[in-house]
Amino acid sequence: MASFNITFSNVLLTLLYLVPGFLLCKFRKVKAEHLSTASVILLYVCGPGLFLNALVSLDESPEMTGRMGLFLVFALAGELLLMLIILLLLGKKRRENFSLRMLSVASVMGNVGFFGMPVVRAVFPSAPEVAVYSCVFNVALNLISWTIAVFTLTGEKKYISLRAALINPSVIAAAVGFVLYLLHAKNWLPTLLQDGFRSLGNMSTPLCMVILGIRLATMDFKSLFTTPLVWLISAGKLLVFPLFCYLLVLPFPLDPVFKGAILILAATPCASILLGLAEIHHSGQELAANCALLSTLLSVLTIPLLSLLI
Repeated sequence: MASFNITFSNVLLTLLYLVPGFLLCKFRKVKAEHLSTASVILLYVCGPGLFLNALVSLDESPEMTGRMGLFLVFALAGELLLMLIILLLLGKKRRENFSLRMLSVASVMGNVGFFGMPVVRAVFPSAPEVAVYSCVFNVALNLISWTIAVFTLTGEKKYISLRAALINPSVIAAAVGFVLYLLHAKNWLPTLLQDGFRSLGNMSTPLCMVILGIRLATMDFKSLFTTPLVWLISAGKLLVFPLFCYLLVLPFPLDPVFKGAILILAATPCASILLGLAEIHHSGQELAANCALLSTLLSVLTIPLLSLLI
């Protein structure tokens, strides 16, 4: 029950950051057009700080490095296998229906960084490696998004981009952070610089949620809460995918922190990267936005309930 209370309070706190953005937009202090600027700051400044801080603050060891690699393998396997299963279940119907293809992709794409990292840290306060697992899961997300996922949505190989999968702020920050981790940067990197990474990282979750709050204020609530497919995708992302990933790691002799971290991170709401993938297809932007918002709101109940399995 302690894990439920801790998870519930931290997810609720994260969701409360939606309120300022929602109110600022409703009272016309900010406009939806401002989102692009705030999103750039989040992606290019705060996000890299979040990942660099997680990796630099960790003590290097061969065992930890091995667990990072193993976590990447399980994250990739979980995403690919469930996506494939959903596509097989949908059969030929998915070829003519973009929404069904979105179902297969959105069910495995989660906000494992900005949303997932603070929650998993709260659940495992004495295990700093869980923040790094969040970084690793985010790398897996980017690799899948710009290869298999974009091809699934568009059916066009020309949209597959290894450059986009590897050359983006999150993956670059994770790569630089990993090198610093291997070089034991925690012991020699100036404290002022490490504090800077920490400060930028701490801004990430509030800013991400404020942006979602602004977007929520511009949404049609009727379509948000009355579209069956949005509820189906949210259920897939918040319940089916985390349970699938947890069952995937359960038979292996891995420590409880590893298994618990993959469960919590897999249970995070739909990722905003879905909007970018929908933009490429020039279709489904509203569906992607609704999935991100509804799954975020519902996660205040689903993540604490899943934490009872840990």
